[in-house]
Amino acid sequence: MKLLRVGTAGQERPALLDDEGTLRDLSGLVADVDGALLADEAALGRIRAAAGTGELPALDGTGLRIGPPVARIGKIVCIGLNYHDHARETGAEPPAEPVIFFKAADTIVGPDDTVLVPRGSVKTDWEVELAVVIGRTARYLESAEEGLAHVAGYAVAHDVSEREFQIERGGTWDKGKNCETFNPLGPWLVTADEVGDPQDLSLRLWVNGELKQDGTTAEQIFPVGEVVRYVSHFMTLYPGDVINTGTPAGVAMGRPEPKPYLRAGDVVELEIAGLGRQRQEFQQA
Repeated sequence: MKLLRVGTAGQERPALLDDEGTLRDLSGLVADVDGALLADEAALGRIRAAAGTGELPALDGTGLRIGPPVARIGKIVCIGLNYHDHARETGAEPPAEPVIFFKAADTIVGPDDTVLVPRGSVKTDWEVELAVVIGRTARYLESAEEGLAHVAGYAVAHDVSEREFQIERGGTWDKGKNCETFNPLGPWLVTADEVGDPQDLSLRLWVNGELKQDGTTAEQIFPVGEVVRYVSHFMTLYPGDVINTGTPAGVAMGRPEPKPYLRAGDVVELEIAGLGRQRQEFQQA
């Protein structure tokens, strides 16, 4: 299933995109798309059954904003340097264990919402990423297979980053990752059964129409199941939590000088096969 949330910011309602591309209203069936729903197999079953019978009312998507596909996200766990090609382009050694940092849940915006270049920023960068959404409470998992079994679904994430804040200003990466609007998510949460193998997905990103990233999750150093297993040994993952699993090669930081960092007025588009497409216009904060 492709689950999403539509409407003005803060007033989104749950919806489903059916196999024919018709937007269907779920608000008569469930309150929202959130961790409580993703952990409720009976409720998900009711959605599947209603979608199969065609009884869900259609929505007119004309001019309708798409919001983040998951509400009330508890935490966003991010994995750094998780692609072989990205490690090579930045001159970094592939990590022996996953690199973990966090984004605050309030960085999440819709897939086509405006993204703000922070005041004083000269090194705002792009990163297309596969987002994993947790569906079952995960703690101390023993195998990658168990890790995959705790995934509710997947979405497109844009891990926008300010490299000077992240790398050159001391401390941790967090202050280069948590600026306002720095995590567009969506358009859909695609359930794991529909995605299949998460290590066989193509990721692409364009800036002002020019292809910048063209990668595949097959390049991940730590695959999705292993990432979920690993993280579960350091923190408890709850339904609705999100893991951003890293970006492939092609970011501005990895390019020759002068590096083409983002400025107000730039347009970034990104997509992951089967998970949908995002488009953001960048403006000054």
